Amino acid sequence: MPLSRSLSMTSLSGLLPAWEEDELPVEDLLLFEVAWEVTNKVGGIYTVIQTKAKITVDEWGENYYMMGPYFENNFKTQVEGCEPPNPAIRKAMDALIHNGCQVHFGRWLIEGSPYVILFDIGSAAWNLDRWKGDLWETCNIGLPYHDREANDSLILGSLIAWFFKELTDNLGDKPNVIGHFHEWQAGPGLILSRSRKIPMATVFTTHATLLGRYLCAGNADFYNNLDKFNIDKEAGERQIYHRYCLERAAVHCAHVFTTVSQITAVEANHMLHRKADVVTPNGLNVKKFSAMHEFQNLHSTSKARIQEFVRGHFYGHLDFNLEKTLFFFIAGRYEFSNKGADIFLESLSRLNYLLRVHRSDVTVVVFFIMPAQTNNFNVESLKGQAVRKQLWDTAHTVKEKFGKKLYDALLKGQIPDMNSILDRDDFTIMKRAIYATQRHSLPPVTTHNMLDDSKDPILSNVRRIGLFNSRNDRIKIIFHPEFLSSTSPLLPMDYEDFVRGCNLGVFPSYYEPWGYTPGECTVMGIPSVTTNLSGFGCFMEEHVSDPAAYGIYIVDRRFRSAEESCNQLTQFMFSFCQQSRRQRIIQRNRTERLSDLLDWRYLGRFYIHARHLALSRAFADKFKMDPMAPPKTEGFRYPRPYSVPPSPSASLHSTPHHSDVEDSDDEPYDEDEEAERDRLNIKAPFVLGAVHTLFLATVCCYVIQQL
Repeated sequence: MPLSRSLSMTSLSGLLPAWEEDELPVEDLLLFEVAWEVTNKVGGIYTVIQTKAKITVDEWGENYYMMGPYFENNFKTQVEGCEPPNPAIRKAMDALIHNGCQVHFGRWLIEGSPYVILFDIGSAAWNLDRWKGDLWETCNIGLPYHDREANDSLILGSLIAWFFKELTDNLGDKPNVIGHFHEWQAGPGLILSRSRKIPMATVFTTHATLLGRYLCAGNADFYNNLDKFNIDKEAGERQIYHRYCLERAAVHCAHVFTTVSQITAVEANHMLHRKADVVTPNGLNVKKFSAMHEFQNLHSTSKARIQEFVRGHFYGHLDFNLEKTLFFFIAGRYEFSNKGADIFLESLSRLNYLLRVHRSDVTVVVFFIMPAQTNNFNVESLKGQAVRKQLWDTAHTVKEKFGKKLYDALLKGQIPDMNSILDRDDFTIMKRAIYATQRHSLPPVTTHNMLDDSKDPILSNVRRIGLFNSRNDRIKIIFHPEFLSSTSPLLPMDYEDFVRGCNLGVFPSYYEPWGYTPGECTVMGIPSVTTNLSGFGCFMEEHVSDPAAYGIYIVDRRFRSAEESCNQLTQFMFSFCQQSRRQRIIQRNRTERLSDLLDWRYLGRFYIHARHLALSRAFADKFKMDPMAPPKTEGFRYPRPYSVPPSPSASLHSTPHHSDVEDSDDEPYDEDEEAERDRLNIKAPFVLGAVHTLFLATVCCYVIQQL
């Protein structure tokens, strides 16, 4: 079933390289995708499998199933129970149910409505000791009794391997089964399935290595010492050796091993000692607008809502022009160093200095959206929004009264006396409202009461750099230690609306196997900062000739020192502050054009290639694939926008002090014309084999001419 999608004038989807892989006979195959996050939101893998479901269901129809753990509340709220369409699946489920293990089936109520098979871990827990013995006899991996997560993953894996055994016995030779396992929690199912020689093709995807997360969380110089770590020793010291063994065994048991990015493939090669067969980048369901200006209108609407919050938060200190105020943000898990919040705060301090030295009229309000332990909302923050609302109500009341008197006077054919149209009571009300905005303290840095204020990393560094939202500072900081919600009494906005209203997302991560946050910015047309240590940053460097021209600023954190990376990030943000309003609009148009790169319609092909490769290795007599042939998933490369000057100096101001209407004609720009030229200039990436063939052909032609 083809995907339905309204295309914008600037969409480049028409030039996505055609999928040349031989189509799999999906009617003769069954695809099972196994993950702990199926119907169970824990982390980023939930987003991956949820957003990818639609395109996978379109390709596989009723031959696609997801598998994961059963949680009663999740099942009741997210799954519609139904009967399996395949009798063999029903028989396999019954075999487990008749042995005292509960298995549930239904449709997951997300886009695509995929079938899900959920295994009740609690109902099978009585088998744990026996299954631990099976795991030890199979691969000499022992699990400690106190690690509940590892024990639960073993129960889930044992149930899944049991299910696959019953299923393949019922199916016989046809249809063939593919099992795609995500992360180490799904690893035991793969290990046991392979050790029992169940006839199925297997794919294992790691989204981040276990040890990599632990080492980076401990502030280790990770990427410069990848080949120097004693892996067994490091895992043992962190009491995760058994988990590491499960992960490594799953990687080596799988027919095909994939990672979500090239940087994670390098990491996995050192941590898990296997090179990735395929890199499967994470995508999103991109919804394009029929007209280009629609997403710009959404930006303006959401920005106005953020401005209203800022008016309340900074009441009494609102001495900066909101029309010349930019909104930056960082969001994600509260991993202070891994997410780059440390380098971001230091760069903000330096940016504040630069803006003050250049006497800039630009103000930057920076939001930190990272969940932390709090008591409740800060009283001062709530008071600010109440004062703003009171001012609004007062202004509205006076406006209504003023409008009525003006209307009556004009009906009588008179020009009203402006000195008498408002009486003393009106002035009294307005003066009281003005006095209510006076405050003797600085606007709060955080919107909530923190449980451990003195030890919080963000607040500790804010104190170090001295950015307390004073009048003289051009950088204002707001730490919102809670995920955004439209029901919040403080900032009633969903995350998507908030992102649309911001000007720049800043994600200078040190450890980020993929990085959904800058990707979400891109599909919404919001420029972002990322790094060459994130999967997203590496992906953009590979597919875009000049990422900065498209609003993707990539900080080098791999080959530069922390000081140099900090200076580079400061310069990126300072240059962004120099842009005029028109330049920012043009850049948002270009950023939104990259959204096709992140669409599952394009990135789904990497998963197709991985499945085909797994089938060719598991069932070599039925599925053929040349192991030496280069993958046909090379993609394409965006050119530099033709209207961008060859030097940044031609389009940027030497100082951020400027008006929004200046240089209105300094850069010739037509969105449709530029998009059309970019379509024509899209190139395939460099492929060594192709260049070598071209070189030989050129030499042969030259020899023939000489003869």
